[in-house]
Amino acid sequence: MATLTEDDVGKTVINPVGDEIGIVEDYEHGTAYVDTHPSWTDRIEARLGWNDDPDIREAPLRDEYVEEVTDDEIRLRQDLQIDR
Repeated sequence: MATLTEDDVGKTVINPVGDEIGIVEDYEHGTAYVDTHPSWTDRIEARLGWNDDPDIREAPLRDEYVEEVTDDEIRLRQDLQIDR
């Protein structure tokens, strides 16, 4: 299991087969938040730290869902089971 940090804001989140599902838009109180439909503007703003609107909340991404964190992306675990 990888540990997410504030340094991961702006990274692409990909599923186990390599499909992009979003970007880390924010990190607060030990939780990364993912924008699942990011525009290029969202990506740039996240990297620059311009996403400080407290009224906007993305989907939380918990560390136990993460297989690997690289310089540019976060890959989700292969065995990930999400209850709906």
